Amino acid sequence: MTRLLVTGGAGFIGGEIVAAALDAGWDVRVLDSFRADVHGPDASGDASGTGTPIDPRVEVVTGSVTDPADVARALAGVDVVSHQAAKVGLGVDFSDAPDYVTSNVTGSAVLLAGMADVGIRALVLASSMVVYGEGAYLGRHGLTRPPARARDDLDAGRFDPLDPETGLPLEPTLIDEAAPLDPRNVYATTKLAQEHLASSWARSVGGSAIALRYHNVYGPGMPQNTPYAGVASLFRSAIERGEAPRVFEDGAQRRDFVHVRDVARANLAALDAVQTGSDAFRAYNVGSGHVHTVGEVASALSAAAGGQEPVVTGEYRLGDVRHITASSRRMADDLGWRATESFDDGMREFASAPLRAAVVSR
Repeated sequence: MTRLLVTGGAGFIGGEIVAAALDAGWDVRVLDSFRADVHGPDASGDASGTGTPIDPRVEVVTGSVTDPADVARALAGVDVVSHQAAKVGLGVDFSDAPDYVTSNVTGSAVLLAGMADVGIRALVLASSMVVYGEGAYLGRHGLTRPPARARDDLDAGRFDPLDPETGLPLEPTLIDEAAPLDPRNVYATTKLAQEHLASSWARSVGGSAIALRYHNVYGPGMPQNTPYAGVASLFRSAIERGEAPRVFEDGAQRRDFVHVRDVARANLAALDAVQTGSDAFRAYNVGSGHVHTVGEVASALSAAAGGQEPVVTGEYRLGDVRHITASSRRMADDLGWRATESFDDGMREFASAPLRAAVVSR
């Protein structure tokens, strides 16, 4: 029986991967620090922060990926690793940078060094769409990648990147894995660093690594009331508090919202592949294949939950991007994975699904 280690396996996405792996008959171990600012103040031993204990079939190692001793305990007897542990989200301000770098970059380096020491050669890494920066656009001469948006334009409510030749808004299109990488905030920088470390590890030890570039993941068990949560969770939390969801910019930002159950299935497909694949590193987009705006998500959740109409605020986050939507064709062609959860059904479910316990500040 394959023994799988899921780092961050008590988290939102990690917990869903654990459940899917158990259903597939795998022997599963979890390494998780149970940080209170991620899981809530009383999360130890709780898989979701919603009162559901971790499945008794799972061996739980409480510890950090930044601690070599914790990592060594967690890796003993393991065949393959799903590395989900990370500090996520855009962050509050640049003072978050040391925690992002320690959690994501140092943690990955410690984990990969531990894997090298004990001869584990198969890794799936949770990466993110944020490594691209802005998404792909069509301009006068075809595909183009605009520079970061200027503060003056955002202050004036000019949110869409413009074609430098025509002055007209560029047409957003799907981005694929061949696009240049251009991280534009601290979180994005650390996710790309994780990919580079995984690639270096694969070459050095003859291992096989796959980075899954998640697009906007949502679903039951998302964290609530935290600036690090995804936008769908922030809207859902506002509705639960009896407030109107607050939509930044003009609400027309295009994203790909992919259900957490589809993301777990993508991870199992990748985990199978790295155990049988050649010595290499490869990245895959993990998206639903359908484009929706941020405003559409807020409206869908409010309608399904009987909440207030969303409020479009015109606010912005300087490190955010305007449009980014995924082509997941490579994942379908290589690994046979396609998303199956529909947007409408997923949003209706999520509108009343339990969320993770409220977190505490650090």
